[in-house]
Order: sequence, then structure tokens, then C-alpha cells
Amino acid sequence: MGLDSGADGGAFVCRQIVHHHDVTGIEGWSQLLAERARTERLEQIIKELRRHRFGRRAETLPEDQLLLGLEDVEQVVASGEAGEEAAAPAERAHRAARRRMNRGSLPTHLPRIEMVVDIEDHSCPCCRNLLHRIGEDCSERLDIIPAQLRVLVVRWPKYACRTCEEVVVQAPAPARLIEGGLPTEATVAHVLVSKYADHLPLYRQAQIYARQGITLDRSTLADWVGRAAWLLRPVHEHMLTKLKTSTKLFADETTATVVDPGRGRTKIGQLWAYARDDRPWGGSDPPGVAYVYAPDRKAERPITNLAGFKGILQVDGYGGYRALAECGDVQLAFCWAHVRRSFCELAVAGPAPIASEALNEARGAAAAVLHSHCPARGDDGGALRPCQTVQPPPPAIAPPAHPARPAHPRHPPQDRRPGRRRGGI
Repeated sequence: MGLDSGADGGAFVCRQIVHHHDVTGIEGWSQLLAERARTERLEQIIKELRRHRFGRRAETLPEDQLLLGLEDVEQVVASGEAGEEAAAPAERAHRAARRRMNRGSLPTHLPRIEMVVDIEDHSCPCCRNLLHRIGEDCSERLDIIPAQLRVLVVRWPKYACRTCEEVVVQAPAPARLIEGGLPTEATVAHVLVSKYADHLPLYRQAQIYARQGITLDRSTLADWVGRAAWLLRPVHEHMLTKLKTSTKLFADETTATVVDPGRGRTKIGQLWAYARDDRPWGGSDPPGVAYVYAPDRKAERPITNLAGFKGILQVDGYGGYRALAECGDVQLAFCWAHVRRSFCELAVAGPAPIASEALNEARGAAAAVLHSHCPARGDDGGALRPCQTVQPPPPAIAPPAHPARPAHPRHPPQDRRPGRRRGGI
């Protein structure tokens, strides 16, 4: 009886030990999987940080900035080649022929100033008979006339009657863009283009004028710019009004460093751009863009700027545009590039099933839209037909059919700052 009880007790203890080990093993395995997922997620975060710190800036560096670092090298190489050509006529002829092949042609709208290089003696050097013309060689070179400053002298005579001594007749003085000022309209336009299109600050423009013997203070140039901006305001308002009559627009914003008067430093403002360009898909409306400055990035800015607009607005993932869409007149179309960017980064970094699935869905949606606009494409997926060169307007991005699971370690990184949600997800 005691042995049986002892045997039963031993079996019970053994079962408890096995059950404890099973539970401990399951819990340990679960913890191991959780730690492994956590490790993969941390490694992915480190990769994203490294890419953002060391790769993204280099990848998005403008081409002009990259070429700027090569200018000195190219100048040194050109100087060395000039020395070699001076010492080796054959090499000079070879390189000259190569430059003729690669230089292209000059635009036809430029005026041509012909210069004939003729011989002095038109007699045959052998028999002294008169030579006749059988042909010619022609070459074109690009020439430039440096900017020239000139003074426009405007005179308006006065006329009087010899009989009626009190009568004096004179034509009214022509209107000036800046009353009492020196510049003509062309001068003010040149200052504006140099400042805003060529990024030439006013103090540098003042130095350029000083080389021509014209003393212009920077404050004087600033006064010209401010008055011209006030006069151009109706044109800007008309452009924005015309753009808002379109059925689809593109909107984006970027930071702009501006002077903060009275504080002795600069501050960060926002420059909003509203553009229309229907040329890629055969639209008849002319392209245009209007810029609007704002001191901040509040959602009320696009609402105010686009008041009266009804249609499709292509934007990035900035959450401020959603308030505009809630009004009911605007449908948001998110940018494909912003949506695909994070998924591409994840797919390149390593196995990412959800990211790959999202990319495949994006490709399929783009192909479907392209096929709907270009039905002439063959089923064999061969060469593009002519109609495929006309690109359709970018469609609105809808959430994926299979939402990503929150626990998956390969989700796109989310920017948690307010109003900085990514693309169309």
C-alpha cells in the first residue's frame, strides 16, 4: 500500500517536473522569439539612422553641388592639356577635332554676325589669272556682349504762343516705376532676376555696379525690390486665382530662412508652392506656379491659400492637407515617390515580405492606370506604344488591401513629429 502510494507520488512528481519543463521551455522559446524580433527591429532602426546620417544627404545632394567640387580639378586638367597642346601640334589638332564633334550646335534664334576671312590677292599664284570661288568653310563660335549700362535722356519740350503769353503746352512726363528714382523698368527687372533667379544678393549687385562707376547703396536696391514687389502683387494674385480654376494642382512647402527684424538674427519661415503642369498627359492649360510665403506651417495656410479650389490636390504626407480635404471640395492624391521610398529602403536592406508586397501592389496599380489610359499596349508586354508616352495624372493612393501587422519588425519607420506622417498610408 505504501509502495503503491510512493509509486503514485513519484509518478505525480515526475509529471509535474515534465510539465514544469514544458511550460518553462515554451515560455523560454516565446521569450527567445520576442528577443529576436526586438533585436531585428533595433538593427533595422540602426540601419535607418546610418542611412539617414551618412547616406541620405549624399544621395540627395544636388548635381550642381557635386560638380562644384570637380571644377578645380577640371581647370587643372585643362591647364595641363593646354601646355601639352602648345608643345605638340599633332595632339592639338587631334583634340581640336574631338571638340568639334562634341560641341553640338548653337541655337537658331541667336543673331548671326558674319565675318568673312578672305585672301588679299585674287590672282593665281602661277599664271596670275583671276581666281573664281568654288566653295567655303564655315564655323560658328559663341560670343557675348557684356552687360552695358547706359543713360536714357528723356526730353519733353515746352511750347508757348507768341500772342497768348500765358499759354504753355507741354506733353505730360512719362510715368516711372519708381517716382523720382533713377532706374528704368529694365533695371529693376534685372535686379529682381539677379536676386531671385540667379541668387545674387543685393550687396554683390552693388559691388558689380560699383565696378562700372555707379554707386548704389544696398538699401537703395532693397527699396527698388520692395516697390516692385508691391506693384507685382496683382499679377501674383491673378496667377494664383487662375491656378485655382484648374481641376488638379500640386502643392508642396519648404523651409525658407528669412531675416527677423529687431532681433538681430534669422528665423525659419515656410514657402508654399502651388503648381500646374498638364503637358505630360496632353493638357491644354498652360503650366504655372505661384509661391506664397507664411511664417509658419499651420494647416490653415493651405486652407486660406486654396480657398475656392475644387479638384485633386497632389501632396506629400503632411497632415495639414487633410484639414483641407475635410472641407469636401478637395480630393488628396498622395505622391507615389513618398509612399514607395520607405518600402524600397526596407526591401533593399533585407528580407521584408510586407514591404515587397506593398511595392508589388504599387507596381500593379500603376500598370493598371497606365493600361486604362493606353489600351493600345500589347498583351505581350513588349515595347511601349506611342500613346504610352502620355502619362496619366497620378492617382490617389488608397490604403493597402492587407494592412501591415503591428508586431512585424519590418514596418516602414514612422516619423512621430506632429503633421509629419508619411505618404498615403
